[in-house]
Amino acid sequence: MAKRAKIKELLKSTAFGTEVTIKGWVRTFRNSQFIAINDGSTISNIQVVVDFNNTDDALLKRITTGAALSVTGELVESLGKGQTVEIKAKQVEILGDCDAEKFPLQPKKHSLEFLREIAHLRFRTNTFNAVFKVRHALAFAVHKFFNDRGFVYMHTPIITGSDAEGAGEMFRVSTLELGNPPRTDDGAINFKEDFFGKETNLTVSGQLEAELAAMAFGEVYTFGPTFRAENSNTTRHLAEFWMIEPEVAFNDLVDNMDLAEDLLKYVIKYAMENCAEELEFLKTRLLEEEKQKPQTERSELDLLAKLNFCLDNEFERVTYTEAIEILKNSKANQKKQFKYLIEDWGADLQSEHERYLVEKHFKKPVILTDYPKDIKAFYMRQNEDGKTVRAMDILFPGIGEIVGGSQREERLELLEKRMQEMHIPAEEMYWYLDTRRFGSAPHAGFGLGFERLVLFVTGMTNIRDVIPFPRTPKNAEF
Repeated sequence: MAKRAKIKELLKSTAFGTEVTIKGWVRTFRNSQFIAINDGSTISNIQVVVDFNNTDDALLKRITTGAALSVTGELVESLGKGQTVEIKAKQVEILGDCDAEKFPLQPKKHSLEFLREIAHLRFRTNTFNAVFKVRHALAFAVHKFFNDRGFVYMHTPIITGSDAEGAGEMFRVSTLELGNPPRTDDGAINFKEDFFGKETNLTVSGQLEAELAAMAFGEVYTFGPTFRAENSNTTRHLAEFWMIEPEVAFNDLVDNMDLAEDLLKYVIKYAMENCAEELEFLKTRLLEEEKQKPQTERSELDLLAKLNFCLDNEFERVTYTEAIEILKNSKANQKKQFKYLIEDWGADLQSEHERYLVEKHFKKPVILTDYPKDIKAFYMRQNEDGKTVRAMDILFPGIGEIVGGSQREERLELLEKRMQEMHIPAEEMYWYLDTRRFGSAPHAGFGLGFERLVLFVTGMTNIRDVIPFPRTPKNAEF
């Protein structure tokens, strides 16, 4: 069997006159002569020219959109526009037929909504080839960033007995019989008879376990799936998504902000350098999509300009209190253009407020710090004012919050008091509190939602289009 050449490499080759073999899928077949083939190595196709006068008619009829072929032929300089090379076919073999009448991906423009319904086939389109190549590059860059800085990659549990966020929106994991579970004397479900001997759920975060490791290794990070049973059908929410969560001993809030800014700039730069073809395609796609919108709703920056906007600007660091004053006095608030009006300190900021700060006021990425403790999780370090905690959120254009983090509360008595106030049972969290009992130290970390990052870098507008198989309410296909 001849060694397969990748189309990506052949398109850059000048070795004209050499015999090559390619294998891929038919995108189009014109005039019984010109086959556009793609093998997934690039979003670009290579043209194969068939001598239809000397090719069996039965074979030609089997060359349909979606069919898998093996082609051996001579690499020649192309005379056609938009391509430098093509293959003059000597041998064409059908590896897999594709019924043109039934194949959903015909050579025409398909809506993203339609492609979501056939997510098992959408990888074969240029858009999703580009999106998932960028996703791969970003994931690799995350690991490279932390590895090069000496961090230890921790695999935290998928099944857990704790609710890290205190949100309660968790998927239960159980082997008990659904219709007739064992009961205690008072009629409650007896989880002692369950597989793990207690109530367990799918994790919402690896943070608490990462903190345990940070107290031994100093610098750790997690990168794995997390789950929220939130009945939210929006373009920004998934029930299953991936989180990047570094945790660093001896870091304070400023160190934490520096690390997060460095990470974001590093991975965006890596994607721009290694996915130039894909990002150029996605930029053009987005510009075409924007033409359908009214002028007032169009983005001020194209995709590449938006990415450079984040690389070229130092992130603005602002306290929550300062942000509330800016929002309260803004024209958008005074003219009641915000859906959620800002009236008092203590309000939980919505996406429209976050985007206003980034896109209209500061015109650069923003890091908000020192939030009211009442709207933040129990583990965040309390400030001396008794009202705020050392939290931070990073806000990006077009997307709002992309990172959430904090300096952690390392003082045992204050952490126990906060858990009591928030009705978090200390006896079940003894293992977490032990890190404060035995050699406690200041430490900090953050969570970066990976799909939000991919959404930002690709310019896609629905989070379901940046994860291969989206899990959403009433949807768990494949």
